[in-house]
Amino acid sequence: MDSDDIQNNARPQPEEIKELLDGDDMDSSPIENAVANQPPATNSAPADRGLEFLYDVPLQISVEVGRSKILLKDLLKMGEGYIIELDKLAGDSLDLYVNSRLIAKGEAVMVGDKFGIRLTDIVSAVDRVEQLG
Repeated sequence: MDSDDIQNNARPQPEEIKELLDGDDMDSSPIENAVANQPPATNSAPADRGLEFLYDVPLQISVEVGRSKILLKDLLKMGEGYIIELDKLAGDSLDLYVNSRLIAKGEAVMVGDKFGIRLTDIVSAVDRVEQLG
């Protein structure tokens, strides 16, 4: 197997991802449908592989409360108790990003003594694939 074959098998093509996400069975997620309908992973063509190879890929998840622009002189004045005004209002939804891509919106919740996010709106699978570039 030459290096071109390895590179081609390392990342699914956008058409392949769209095909996997456009599954007919809407009772489960597109990823579950794709995995359930795929034969065991082999060294065959890329269209024949499932998504199991992606399960252990680490993802960076971040939640954005809001944004603000400040001057450097204001940054240098900051101290304990300093307040930064954000561009979102209290009660506005929070943005959930996975690897710097907007995936969902939600609301802040407390679970014990930790904060979490309850998802209220998820970006559609088609829109997420289009964001891939």
